[in-house]
Amino acid sequence: MALRTIESLGDLAGKAVVVRCDLNVPLKDGRITDDGRIRASLATLTALTDAGARVVVVSHLGRPDGAPEPEYSLAPVAARLGELLGRSVAFATDTVGESAASVVAALGSGDVALLENLRFNPGETSKDAAERAGFAARLAAFGDAFVSDGFGVVHRKQASVYELAEALPSAAGLLIAAELDVLDRLTERPSKPYTVVLGGSKVSDKLGVIGHLLPRVDSLLIGGGMMFTFLAALGHKVGSSLLEADQIDVVRGYLDEAKRLGVTIVVPTDAVVASRFGADAEHEVKAADSLEETPWGASGLGLDIGPETSAAFAEAIRSSSTVFWNGPMGVFELAPFAEGTRAVAAALTEVDGLSVVGGGDSAAAVRALGFADEQFGHISTGGGASLEFLEGKSLPGLEVLGWQQ
Repeated sequence: MALRTIESLGDLAGKAVVVRCDLNVPLKDGRITDDGRIRASLATLTALTDAGARVVVVSHLGRPDGAPEPEYSLAPVAARLGELLGRSVAFATDTVGESAASVVAALGSGDVALLENLRFNPGETSKDAAERAGFAARLAAFGDAFVSDGFGVVHRKQASVYELAEALPSAAGLLIAAELDVLDRLTERPSKPYTVVLGGSKVSDKLGVIGHLLPRVDSLLIGGGMMFTFLAALGHKVGSSLLEADQIDVVRGYLDEAKRLGVTIVVPTDAVVASRFGADAEHEVKAADSLEETPWGASGLGLDIGPETSAAFAEAIRSSSTVFWNGPMGVFELAPFAEGTRAVAAALTEVDGLSVVGGGDSAAAVRALGFADEQFGHISTGGGASLEFLEGKSLPGLEVLGWQQ
């Protein structure tokens, strides 16, 4: 069965539509620091309001433990959503209580409401399917139909993602459809040459992706904290850099498999090594085979790819027709260790083809470093969901909408 889209729901004029968005944006002192996920939700919400629907938006924010926590309130999100939509967004101070019921009842055609954080209710993330279904039923009472558009949560079997889609006539929103189109191009019909850039802290988080994509890609570039496990697998000493020693043999297996498949795995030839973790730490650029040859010896920390590696990665990226990037090249939050990530991001903006930033920390990094979303072919809203898709895993929030991989 194909993915059900909004058109399958028929005429929505005057109908109440519950929309699951992913509005899990970063907040600092109650202020939104990156509204990318809110912006990504606009196309679907605008399409529904233009159709005359009464739109009830639901989302989570952060990880509250099944009870209200003021710092995770969606109130700032409601205000920003209203600004971006150019219309007032009513805000309910609970999820399925009196405030939610009153706010939903007052909606007219084309109006929008946002309910409070779904994770303030224990039923949202409960391990008990019956408890999840009970919460979903209360949410379903607010709507005639359900549109799932929170791509960042489709890999999770949660009440507003799975059981709610069973409780109402349901379909995927425009964001999910767009994300799946891009991911399908990455896995089933990529233009060649095809390069994947992987970073972030742990090799173990990316093993499934590496295994699934190796037969499909031409080049695999390895940066971030995970690069030190690759360097160790090649026999290099890595000081006190992040290392998953239990994954060294697994990495050696992937290096051998890449050779067999004719895939080029590019491992850093240099790195920025620091005396300690901190923006003001002393640091030096060292070749990959001499990372411990600094004044700090075996206590030195590798915190970024080096300039030689940055240049090589950038050239490989620019010469590709399809590029997928997931995971920063270094500790981009600290200025001395952001240049590798900056170089990769800049190269992606020059790709003559499809360039995809794979959500999560990568999306946060490009925005923090001053790049605009429009400079890339696609910025995914779901880091974990994107990775699980690329691993070929089951995604319950998509399957309940009729999608089959």
